[in-house]
Amino acid sequence: MSGIDRTDAVDRLEQLVDTVEDERMPVPVREVWAVGDVALGLDPVERLDVYLTKDVLVRDDSESTPSRTDGDRDEADPDARFRESHGVRGVGKSVRADWAAEYPHHLRANENGHAAPERCLAAHLLGNDEPIHLEVCNSSFEDNVTQRLRGARAREDYTQLLDPRGVCLWADGIRSDEAFRKLRESELALPTLSAALEMLGMDDDEAETAARELHAWRERQDGVTVRGDVV
Repeated sequence: MSGIDRTDAVDRLEQLVDTVEDERMPVPVREVWAVGDVALGLDPVERLDVYLTKDVLVRDDSESTPSRTDGDRDEADPDARFRESHGVRGVGKSVRADWAAEYPHHLRANENGHAAPERCLAAHLLGNDEPIHLEVCNSSFEDNVTQRLRGARAREDYTQLLDPRGVCLWADGIRSDEAFRKLRESELALPTLSAALEMLGMDDDEAETAARELHAWRERQDGVTVRGDVV
């Protein structure tokens, strides 16, 4: 794995934020964070880690469309329509109906055949072979770092940790030009992963073990990977 030139990696982050700002997303996005290696000033960046905070779609805010009828089938029901056309349930419930209508090629489902927001976001935002890992959650980055730490320690599965070394690029419609400048100029002073985990309450040995396991998990990843959870 040759990684991504640092300048190209930051350019790619800017493109990603541009897409979130300019295009309809499958669910509302509230935050975009750059996490881990890219925030450390590494060049090249082996994998680009991105965290998105999204809203759970309680009520679809799609613009209503006029009812179209084909025989007895009501085309105004997006759930029924996309179940028939794509074999995917939940359009208009877990992802926006107007997004699915505009970007049907980005519609993705989970193993149960239900529209999966994190997979839809990955399909919309990322290419298939990019060395990018996308984390998607309804909780803010800082809150989820703590939640995932507790869960990883309870299960003794440190691959579930969320790297706490992150920088917020975009939140609630506001882009941080200063964050992008610091990324480009490698100005962020961040600790090693094990040191960051110690700051969150791990002792030296556990932090070293956790960092080693998380690094090993990252090295096994290839192309686009995505993980979504709800807190």
